[in-house]
Amino acid sequence: MATRGVRQLAVDGGSKHEGFLRYGGYRWLKIALAISFAAILIYAFHDARPRPNGGTWYGYLLGTIGAGLILWLTMLGVRKRTMTPGRWSLKAWTSAHVYLGLSLVIVATLHTGFQFGWNVHTLAYALMMLVILSGIYGIGVYSALPRVLSNNRGETTQMQMLDSLRQLDRQLDQAAQPLDHRYAEIVQMSLNDDPFGGGLIARLTGRYPKCGTRAAQAAIRTETGDRPAIGQDAIERIDVLLERKEAALSRVRQHLRLKALLEIWLYVHVPLTFALIAALFAHIFSVFFYW
Repeated sequence: MATRGVRQLAVDGGSKHEGFLRYGGYRWLKIALAISFAAILIYAFHDARPRPNGGTWYGYLLGTIGAGLILWLTMLGVRKRTMTPGRWSLKAWTSAHVYLGLSLVIVATLHTGFQFGWNVHTLAYALMMLVILSGIYGIGVYSALPRVLSNNRGETTQMQMLDSLRQLDRQLDQAAQPLDHRYAEIVQMSLNDDPFGGGLIARLTGRYPKCGTRAAQAAIRTETGDRPAIGQDAIERIDVLLERKEAALSRVRQHLRLKALLEIWLYVHVPLTFALIAALFAHIFSVFFYW
């Protein structure tokens, strides 16, 4: 149920500063563990007849706690819009969001009494678990990938990397002018190709099997051998520029891949959260309607 608040804060998790996962000496982890332990302890000694279920006093108690936690956890999207220090700073809120969200695995599971079926109650539980799993993925990527993204980019910005590609294209176009038609067509394979085409799968995997630049370099080297013969200055220059462009493309594509991995979970996490809230209200309504 985390949103961009996690993205703003997760980088701290791997830095010298206290990150949201370690906030307050793992204060919210301890609170979440205490809640989970208390729920398990009471469940173990609760004698429900004929078997534990959400309709007992203990089931209603855990259901109320779980529903309250879910609704509170969704408020991080509102809370992240203001940055304030103190106990309820965004970092503190996000820490509580993560650990209390994980405690829902225990609270909600015990609330069900391990009774599942093809109904709205199980749907709400399944959606909650999917939201939690997507949140765990978000925590993982935002704790690890920003550093990798920074290392890949180095001292350059995304705009500077794209400008470098455009400059290489201009140089390739100029270098191809004195070449005959056959070589000029090979260079056009690189110039006319969409360097980032291939859709979402290519963006996420970083694999571009139809890369025009790679095909152009292979064609140049097929025409001239592994390397252009010495003295063929124009073709040598084309080969060098294509090699430089392929390296630049690889760097930009890796940058876009990492950004996609950082962002795509929100396109799963947020819609699932809204679906969970809808299923939660349907679950609550049906319980009290048939009570």
